[in-house]
Amino acid sequence: MSVPEPAGGEEVKQAKEVEDAEKYSFMATVTKAPKKQIQFADDMQEFTKFPTKTGRRSLSRSISQSSTDSYSSAASYTDSSDDEVSPREKQQINSKGSSNFCVKNIKQAEFGRREIEIAEQDMSALISLRKRAQGEKPLAGAKIVGCTHITAQTAVLIETLCALGAQCRWSACNIYSTQNEVAAALAEAGVAVFAWKGESEDDFWWCIDRCVNVDGWQANMILDDGGDLTHWVYKKYPNVFKKIRGIVEESVTGVHRLYQLSKAGKLCVPAMNVNDSVTKQKFDNLYCCRESILDGLKRTTDVMFGGKQVVVCGYGEVGKGCCAALKALGAIVYVTEIDPICALQACMDGFRVVKLSEVIRQVDVVITCTGNKNVVTREHLDRMKNSCIVCNMGHSNTEIDVTSLRTPELTWERVRSQVDHVIWPDGKRVVLLAEGRLLNLSCSTVPTFVLSITATTQALALIELYNAPEGRYKQDVYLLPKKMDEYVASLHLPSFDAHLTELTDDQAKYLGLNKNGPFKPNYYRY
Repeated sequence: MSVPEPAGGEEVKQAKEVEDAEKYSFMATVTKAPKKQIQFADDMQEFTKFPTKTGRRSLSRSISQSSTDSYSSAASYTDSSDDEVSPREKQQINSKGSSNFCVKNIKQAEFGRREIEIAEQDMSALISLRKRAQGEKPLAGAKIVGCTHITAQTAVLIETLCALGAQCRWSACNIYSTQNEVAAALAEAGVAVFAWKGESEDDFWWCIDRCVNVDGWQANMILDDGGDLTHWVYKKYPNVFKKIRGIVEESVTGVHRLYQLSKAGKLCVPAMNVNDSVTKQKFDNLYCCRESILDGLKRTTDVMFGGKQVVVCGYGEVGKGCCAALKALGAIVYVTEIDPICALQACMDGFRVVKLSEVIRQVDVVITCTGNKNVVTREHLDRMKNSCIVCNMGHSNTEIDVTSLRTPELTWERVRSQVDHVIWPDGKRVVLLAEGRLLNLSCSTVPTFVLSITATTQALALIELYNAPEGRYKQDVYLLPKKMDEYVASLHLPSFDAHLTELTDDQAKYLGLNKNGPFKPNYYRY
């Protein structure tokens, strides 16, 4: 997208607590011990606008680059190379006689169902939301078109949306993200899913188009991850937005695109920025990456981290999680940063902040997690030591300049799935993981519990936008209401047998709070 990057100081809007929000009766009881009522405030509250930090990193990327962002699961029963016949050329039907899907192999549905059932065991909060709200059917009449990573965990989300009354059509947000057996299980259950692991770029756009362009069915809600679905609708089917009630976006890159559209006056429907909700930022980005970075590196390289020198580019929530995990295993960790506040945090956490060029010759591992482009350039790659491991933990595949490595003088050698040796003329080898795409779900998995938090947040955002009366949300980008953020957290506390302390009436009055929340102002930074 060619829209210029938003200037510093752009405003983020917090969705207000609404007068009639108590209609979401499934949000009444949150935890079992102690009993506690969390419900929307009865009085009308105005949106609170507050500036985001200025100087947002550049996240611009081309549409073709986004289509090859990688975020797939190594847990898939089948590899994309097991059948050379394109799913587009197959005629498949499920047990109900429907052919309204396109997956690798519908016969894998039984295996996929087992994967989904396993995921449900650690997504108790999302299942709890499903049970609480399915009688109320808050998404009855919703026609949701989605473009996310299709794994067992996102399948639980999709089936929850269906249980709440929605009709869904789904594609994968990148070419390596799909667990084939899970896609088959969804297709067998009647979900119109168009995705398989190892799609070509043409396949990628074809799958999105099949979800959007269908006779007798028109979406009225969008759930996106990365912004490609939203872009495709704007580009090919702009009239669809006449029916769309809202967009829910969960990624840094996709949110950035929405702000670009808003700044240019081209955003024609309300959008909910899930990525910057507290439950997404702190848990998916920080705690998830703290565990999954090691899983991805261990599975692909078998490396021992004690004493290894590692440079982590970026000290946002993802970078903080990566650094904490590597430090705990005895690695010597360096950090690169453009933001003086994040850099100071890294220093206070015991990391040395450097320029990449200062340490590139000596480090054993380079990890990018900035969301920017060309963080690791061909010049950096040329100067790396033999056997240096290079990988990316950011959403976009633009952080490492992989294109510069596809030249005649360099030899590519596939070592194992998602692991390549790039060999220089002098014999030096650089170990490149997932071709510079997202490491954790390209080469391993992420904790199911964390994805439950994100999925629950997405479901509530869809419910809020779909049920909002006309005029509540303008053609702009909003944050999830803080009350809903707190509700998502509350749903997950019983997993730890955690008991919240309740404010007394006197304490609540002293603090100027409602006893049932929200407990922090919108500008509070957790």
